[in-house]
Amino acid sequence: MIRITPRLAIDESEIEERFVRSSGPGGQNVNKLATAVQLRFDVKNSPSLPDGVKERLEKLAGRRMTQDGVLVINAQRHRTQERNRQDGLDRLIELIQKAVPPPIPRRPTKPTLGSKKRRLESKKQRSAIKSLRGTPSD
Repeated sequence: MIRITPRLAIDESEIEERFVRSSGPGGQNVNKLATAVQLRFDVKNSPSLPDGVKERLEKLAGRRMTQDGVLVINAQRHRTQERNRQDGLDRLIELIQKAVPPPIPRRPTKPTLGSKKRRLESKKQRSAIKSLRGTPSD
């Protein structure tokens, strides 16, 4: 089990790992070893995540989410497979942690009396400037 929060964990079997060839640094190994990691996590069909977290995670994931609801994370920052694997897993955990807390609802507020007066005064000044632009009267 991968612990996300004290009350939320996902099973390791829900994450699929693929090792692919990495671009970037690697020296002679770059053409021989598959050091980049592609993590796939099926968000829509995950029994571990509540529905609210799934919805927020889909919004946060953006382009990393496929049409089928699978979150894909590519990790190739490091030269070794193990460090890339851990980096991808850390990024997945961080993304899910951001999706866990529900957004705070906005409380509608009214403009203050002072802000209303300032707004109207600036509109009057602007109106006066524009009225002076007209053709002069004889």
